[in-house]
Amino acid sequence: MNARLLTFVAGGLAGVYASAKARRAAYRLSVPGLADQAGALATGLQAFAAEVREGMDAREAQIARDLDIPLELLPGRQAPPPAIEKDTH
Repeated sequence: MNARLLTFVAGGLAGVYASAKARRAAYRLSVPGLADQAGALATGLQAFAAEVREGMDAREAQIARDLDIPLELLPGRQAPPPAIEKDTH
């Protein structure tokens, strides 16, 4: 009796699990699911590119400091705008 009940419960749980997995797989293969996946991929690539850019900038700044080169002289960098002096009169 206990073995039958255990087998029944295990089978029921396996069925629920398989049904949930099948539903998720069907959604992933549908048009909205593919659009969601493409959007997530684009977001991930943008985040990765931003992190790479940030790391590149930090490394360039570190190399410039080590070589005593002003950051403005690095290619692709612009000099900061000149400070505007305020009249105190």
